[in-house]
Amino acid sequence: MNWARYPASNMFRLESPRLVLRTFEDRDLEAFIRYRSDPEVARYQSWEVPYPRDKAMEFLERAKSAVPAVPGEWYQMALERKDNGEMIGDCAFYLLPDGQQAEMTITLSRAHQGQGLAREALERLLEYLFGELKLHRVRANADVENHPSWQLMVRLGMRLEGTFVQSLWLKGHWASEYAYAILREEWEEKRHGTVQPGG
Repeated sequence: MNWARYPASNMFRLESPRLVLRTFEDRDLEAFIRYRSDPEVARYQSWEVPYPRDKAMEFLERAKSAVPAVPGEWYQMALERKDNGEMIGDCAFYLLPDGQQAEMTITLSRAHQGQGLAREALERLLEYLFGELKLHRVRANADVENHPSWQLMVRLGMRLEGTFVQSLWLKGHWASEYAYAILREEWEEKRHGTVQPGG
């Protein structure tokens, strides 16, 4: 696996029909603060609102200098609409220390939810994780009360592998989460209709 595929962080760029998944830039600051300060967007997330400007600036500095696909580290990407260049959210993946599995997440501004953009972004991310990085398995967690989130995992073809009951202390209460995952062979079969040897 070529973990140094993108030696300069500004070179990281993935495209889908309507979106660009790219490295964060300074110009993203105001949009980033705006959607992360939305109580509805932050409802199932770990941060509080309003999202502090100094914290946002620190986040962007880290994200701009980060290198993708480093085992044991998260890599955050900005989501930009192709039609107007607006930054509408972010997605990220965490490459597990074994270098063969990853966890992924996504956050989308409220105005751009319900349009299939989250699915489009994560489908493109999965293509990268399975196609370019050749990972074995990708997982994602969703709060059991966050119906759009776990329904998105289902639409992506991910499998419900378990439920973590009251496993996360979040904003004053114990939250439960669904655990979803998909294997590379399952993703390839779903996307391309291929049958894997022995399967």
